[in-house]
Amino acid sequence: MPRTLDHYNELTTGAIPRVIARMAVPTIISMLVTSLYNIADTFFVGQVDTQSTAAVGVAFPAMSMIHAFGFFFGHGSGNYISRRLGAKDDDNASRMAATGFVYALLFGLAITILGKMFLTPLVWMLGSTPTIQPQCESYMDIILLGAPVMTGSIVLNNQMRFQGNASLAMVGIVTGAVVNVLLDPLLILVLGLGVRGAAWATVIGQLFSFVLLLYMNRRVKLRVNLRRFTPSLKMVVEMVAGGTPSLTRQTLGCVATVLLNVAAGVYGDAAIAGMSIVSRITFVIFSIIIGLGQGFQPLCGFSYGAGLYTRVRNAFWFCVRAGTVFLFICGVLLFVFSNPVITIFRNDPDVIRIGSEALRWQVLVYPMGALTMLSNMLLQTVRMPWRANILSSARRGLFFIPMILILPPYFGLFGLEITQPVCDTLSFLLTLPILLYSLRQIEHGATAT
Repeated sequence: MPRTLDHYNELTTGAIPRVIARMAVPTIISMLVTSLYNIADTFFVGQVDTQSTAAVGVAFPAMSMIHAFGFFFGHGSGNYISRRLGAKDDDNASRMAATGFVYALLFGLAITILGKMFLTPLVWMLGSTPTIQPQCESYMDIILLGAPVMTGSIVLNNQMRFQGNASLAMVGIVTGAVVNVLLDPLLILVLGLGVRGAAWATVIGQLFSFVLLLYMNRRVKLRVNLRRFTPSLKMVVEMVAGGTPSLTRQTLGCVATVLLNVAAGVYGDAAIAGMSIVSRITFVIFSIIIGLGQGFQPLCGFSYGAGLYTRVRNAFWFCVRAGTVFLFICGVLLFVFSNPVITIFRNDPDVIRIGSEALRWQVLVYPMGALTMLSNMLLQTVRMPWRANILSSARRGLFFIPMILILPPYFGLFGLEITQPVCDTLSFLLTLPILLYSLRQIEHGATAT
């Protein structure tokens, strides 16, 4: 009980910058290390050949889809848990912890079975070309084995984080990522396993995270107790309300990456590899903003559940300011050093040319991303699911899907390179009025959908 009370007092009364920092720093480290092991796969596979680099890029949406279900159950259960703990309702919070975890394992197992049954159609659907298909199938065949532990790890991580145990959650995720990075050069280069080595490194790393998180789960107040599993309609509805924005965001991100791979494939494997590298770089940068937002969410959930609406608003704007400054600095550095950054991953003139041009366009709109992403996470936590879903679908769905179908056919490779920056600008313009209207409601304690 003392552990829970300490977190309640800190999250509802502590100085906002200090609380955000304590919650966000471990989460940012987790997100950054997780992103870096994705980059490590791309880097070490890039030492093999361009086709292998492209194959990992093509398979990336499938990995993201596995993570999407993990985040659906993790955020769906975690958002509810933080609000219930803020309202001092430990019983329902405990039921949700077990329910979210069990559903995540079951869905992960279903992904494994269905993915292996339809492996070849899956890699073609992801945007593979004939030259990439063999490597892509080899990679995906192994990655699918790890789906249940991936979804389970994400749920355990997020439930710990939403309770205020960000440091424990960080240790579990970072350990698996470090194992992955250490295994990459051994399996890919030393043992000569290529993309299969990258896949085995990922699965083994995820298994380490899962086992460690299960062990550390015994140290938190609200631990997962399978006997508390409650497959009731109420629990499902709450999970859907809190998790659908994450699922929407991740799913549309997968669809967007597939469409990007298909569009890039018109210009050859070098274009797929170049755009894939840019996507990975942007993923790493924005993972820090996601980590900042995830540090904000426990404070937001506890404070909202306790009726401290002005505190929610003040904490939100603090995070937006910090995130915008960070993205501006990253944008300037990547614009100046775009060529050397792309060369790190693949020293191919065509890949460098396409990737560096796309990266320069992308970083021009980086500063807009903080408000867009944090607004989505705010609305998700305070249970405004419809608005959160609209914002989560904007950047990689509502705007990206039509733009990727329109711009490349009319403007060629240049259209491909500017698609995401155009969508980021439109998403920012959509987010601003929805956010301002929602903040007015939050300040008066209103509940919306």
